Amino acid sequence: MPILNRAAELQGEVTAWRHHLHQRPEILYEVHETAAFVADKLRQFGCDEVVTGIGRTGVVGIINGSKGAGRVIGLRADMDALPMREESGKPYSSLTEGRMHACGHDGHMSMLLGAAKYLSETRNFAGRVALIFQPAEEGGAGGAAMVQDGMMERFGIEKVYGMHNLPGLPVGQFAIRPGPIMAATAEFEIVVRGRGGHAAMPHKSIDPVVAAGHLVVALQGIASRSADPLESLVVSVTQIHGGDAHNIIPDQVVLRGTVRTLRKEMAGLAEQRMREISAGIAAAHRAQISVDYDNNYPVTFNVPDEARFAQAIAGDIAGAERVDGDVAPLMGGEDFSYMLEARPGAFIFIGNGDSAYLHNSRYDFCDEAIPFGISYWARLVETALAPA
Repeated sequence: MPILNRAAELQGEVTAWRHHLHQRPEILYEVHETAAFVADKLRQFGCDEVVTGIGRTGVVGIINGSKGAGRVIGLRADMDALPMREESGKPYSSLTEGRMHACGHDGHMSMLLGAAKYLSETRNFAGRVALIFQPAEEGGAGGAAMVQDGMMERFGIEKVYGMHNLPGLPVGQFAIRPGPIMAATAEFEIVVRGRGGHAAMPHKSIDPVVAAGHLVVALQGIASRSADPLESLVVSVTQIHGGDAHNIIPDQVVLRGTVRTLRKEMAGLAEQRMREISAGIAAAHRAQISVDYDNNYPVTFNVPDEARFAQAIAGDIAGAERVDGDVAPLMGGEDFSYMLEARPGAFIFIGNGDSAYLHNSRYDFCDEAIPFGISYWARLVETALAPA
């Protein structure tokens, strides 16, 4: 079945919402104007219940079906933007310097709002649908905050579904896989402490710069020499800070970076080896090295049955041949993972076409994807909550 006629009719209106949101990006939990816009639209549509302030600034809208009692499913969109300067050149570019919707959350919200309007009009399902608008996906664990605030229990949500745009995947196509689809993330900070001194007399110092250099190289051996080659593991040092003069050996150097895995066991291995390697480098260079390792988002894991269900729904909209049911996992993190830990469900990618990649200053969500996203959400609800 192709995209819904009503979804195509709504494209212009939904695109206008998207451009409005794009111009007004907000960060992490400080999405007050965005959440107010979303809540106001949901009330205008006639949602049976609109609740704000869940997980600090999250919004949930409830729509009751017209076909009697039944199960409750949740559909989630993220609301926050990124602390980046926009260089897309679009006429609706960000009005706030240093902030932009560089991950397409403006598009995600707009597609779910479009589906909310359609579902409020038709109500051709049994049970209830919870429309979840989440803050702080970009590093703030807003998904965890909403779960910890009792969202699943409060609204009786039994299954939950998410969607994210994917640059490089043609518009009108979808991609999904059972099992892990996005990585668990961790952040680390390693402080290498030595004894500073004159650069011309290094023998009188304990040089943390040399120790840090050896450590950066040694950490690459975690993935290449400690992990099974068939496992997915990324260890990246992304920051090095130390010293402020050409002729002074500093007292300390700070390294920061990230670890990405597709299994909890690999995350544990990475942390263990990082601490062991740091201790060895410290001993070899007479330095002191401390490791602060912070596990962040868990693996985004699609329950196989739910992944197959979502794949079938996408196939109804786009055609089975335009849905990749075994897409390679991405090593980026996604805090919808917290919702999938709380309830079974699935996370799917929707094509954004030949755009700049996510978190790029030239990125923009593709408005041509909107009818496909609305249709996917609507068909998923009407199928999952079909009267018995």
